[in-house]
Amino acid sequence: MKKIKTIYNYIYYTLYKNAEKSPTLFSYNFVADVSIDFLGIITFFSLIYYFDIDLGKGAYIVSVIVIILFNYFIFKHNNNYKNYIQEFDKLPETKNNKYRLIVWIGIGGIIFNLIYSVYFMDQRARKNQIGPYAPEVVTKERREDSLQKAQQIENLKKIYGEDNKK
Repeated sequence: MKKIKTIYNYIYYTLYKNAEKSPTLFSYNFVADVSIDFLGIITFFSLIYYFDIDLGKGAYIVSVIVIILFNYFIFKHNNNYKNYIQEFDKLPETKNNKYRLIVWIGIGGIIFNLIYSVYFMDQRARKNQIGPYAPEVVTKERREDSLQKAQQIENLKKIYGEDNKK
C-alpha cells in the first residue's frame, strides 16, 4: 500500500514540476491538483464504460466530488504536497528522469484507455442494438433520410425545369 501511495505522490510531483515549466495563470499546485483530479475522473469513467454500469446523474456527481475530496486530503490538506515535492526533489536526476518517463507513459495509457473504452462502448451498443443503433432509431433515421432525398430530387427537378416536362 505504501508503494501505491508513493507512486500516486510521484504522479502529483511530476504534474507539479510540469506546471512549473509551463506558463500558467494559476499556482503550480492548483494546476497539479486539477490535473490529478482529471486523471482520476478519466480512470473512473473508463471503468464505468467498460463494465456498462448505469449510475444515476447524482451518483456521477457524488463520485467526482469524492475523487476531488480524496485528492484534497492527500495533497492540499496541511500542505502535504510541499513535503512530497521536497522528498522527490532529493532523488538523483537519473532516477527522476526514469520515473518521470514511467509516469508520462502511464498518463498516456490512461488517456488511451478512455478513448478505447468509448470505442468499446460504441461497439457493444452496435452489437446489442441499443442507443443510437436501436432498430426504432435506425428506422426513423432511414425514413427521414428518404424524405429528405425525395425533397432534394423535387428541388432539383424544379431547378432544371423537369417538373414541367410531360
